[in-house]
Parts: sequence; C-alpha cells; structure tokens
Amino acid sequence: MKILVTGGAGLIGSALIWGLNQRGIDDIFVVDRLGNGEKWKNLRNLKFADYCEKSDFLEKLECGLFDDHSFDAVLHLGACSSTTETDATYLIKNNFEFSKALAKWADSRRTRFIYASSAATYGDGEHGFADNNADIEKLQPLNMYGYSKQLFDLWLKRHGMLDRVVGLKYFNVFGPNEYHKGSMRSFILKSFEQIRATGQVHLFKSHRPDYKDGEQLRDFVYVKDAVDMTLHFLDNNAGGLFNIATGVTRSWNDLVRATFAAMNIPPKISYVDMPESIRNQYQYFTRGDITRLRLTGYEKPTRTLEESIEDYVKNYLNSGACLSV
Repeated sequence: MKILVTGGAGLIGSALIWGLNQRGIDDIFVVDRLGNGEKWKNLRNLKFADYCEKSDFLEKLECGLFDDHSFDAVLHLGACSSTTETDATYLIKNNFEFSKALAKWADSRRTRFIYASSAATYGDGEHGFADNNADIEKLQPLNMYGYSKQLFDLWLKRHGMLDRVVGLKYFNVFGPNEYHKGSMRSFILKSFEQIRATGQVHLFKSHRPDYKDGEQLRDFVYVKDAVDMTLHFLDNNAGGLFNIATGVTRSWNDLVRATFAAMNIPPKISYVDMPESIRNQYQYFTRGDITRLRLTGYEKPTRTLEESIEDYVKNYLNSGACLSV
C-alpha cells in the first residue's frame, strides 16, 4: 500500500505514520513544512519512502509532476491548526485552497481521500456535536480556524464530493509528538511542565454561573485512539464526516488531577481569570457523538483519560521520547 500523508511531521500526521508502520506499511510519501522548529524530530524514528516541503509539493502537483504517482490513499492532515490565528488570508490559502487542490487531484484519480476537519466547526455547540452531514450549513464556528475547516466541508458537499471522501472532526487530541506546537500544545503537556517547574497548575476560572472553576468540559482523545479511528477508514468504503472523539466529557480538573497522579505528586490547583480576548470564543462543553463511527464497524473501546495520561507521562513526557517503531 502506498500512502500520501500531508502534515506528516505534526502531532496526528506523524502518529498516523507510526500507526501505518505498525501495520508494516512504509511506502509513505510525507509532505509538511518543517520550518525552523523541532518538528523534524517527529520523523526521525519513523519509516517512510520520501519527503517534500509543502510549498514545493503544491507547485509540483499543479504542474502535473505527481500525475504518475499511484497512491492508494491520501491522508490530508496538513493545516494551520492554531485556533488563535487571526490572518484570515493565510488560513484560507493554507487550509482551504490547498485542501481543494489536493481533493480535486485525488478525486480525479479515484484515490481514497481522508482529511482532517475539526470539532472547531461546531462552534459553541448550539446545534450539538453530531456529525450529521445534512445539517453542516447550520454550524457557526467561533474562530477563523474553525471557519476555514467549515468552508472546506461545505465546498465538498456543494460539489457532491463529501460522500466520496472522509472528513474527520478531531476533538481535543493530545499525546506524544506535540512538543513543537507552542501555545497549541495540549494542556496535559502544559500541566506537566507547570508541575515540574512549580509543583502546581493554573486553570482558567469559569465566567459562567452554570460551571464551577475548572469544571468546564471537553472530549479529550488520546492520539493513539485517534490513529486507530483514522486508519479504520482505510479498511472500509464509508464516506462523509465523522467525529474522532471518545463520546465522554471530562473536566479540566479531572485532566490536571490525572497528570499529578501520573507524576506521583499531590494535586495543587489554582484558578486565574480567563483573558478577555478569548472569553467570547471559549467552549465550555464539547462531546463528540461517535454513533456514526461505530456504525462503520469500529468496535475498539477508547482509553480512559487516566489511562491515556499515564501512558503519555510515563512513556513519553518523562523521557522526552517521540513515537518510534
């Protein structure tokens, strides 16, 4: 099997390469933008056939230089994933235009196309968190990142392609290989760093009376579960949008206490005001409905938050290790 993976040095992309390697697949063409950071480290313990920088790849793709490549599937994870990015032009070019070009190319070759949408498309959850393809026009993302993902979902539907591809709405994914993500690192990693440095963790206060401090709820999904769910779609012909989630909500307090427990340190949590700049964009509740995923035949149970954090802390964060084969 020959696979193209964009965003292959990122958190989910590199974890997918790791998952493919676990299946004995290493005929993988990786596309990403490594830049000046340390994202390259996510690739050094993985097996793949070739690599190309994103800017070069798009140019070569449009010039027809990849027309003779016969990929069995495209796993399109490449995107700017910053929920605080304010350069709308950059997000449109990076997350929307690039995705359209790649989807057209894959569709013209009848190549399986699996791409990263986002739970950010659900906005404040007014219309729920069910991956119902029929109602995606109703969704109102809270930030430009979510809107760039929503635009591509809508474009695929408008052009009659959504049922022929797989769009995955990843919820709060965390785990090894996220060291490079700066402010977008998961709060498990940020908590680990705070605990190691100060022995305590700061959480945002709640600014809604119906949620106590630290009791804001999220659907946290371990990257290893996200990999299993994603690669499941290489094994069937299902199409449309699917949530990649656990279907379970847990609080920030739960997350932090589990991190303290994995580090064998008594919990010490304090609460600070949430910056006004993000209060109107803040999600107090997310929970991915994974009914449609289960209906495609995915039966594997997801890890609990405590199991996931224990594996992450003890096998990766303590040593600074990345996923490796």
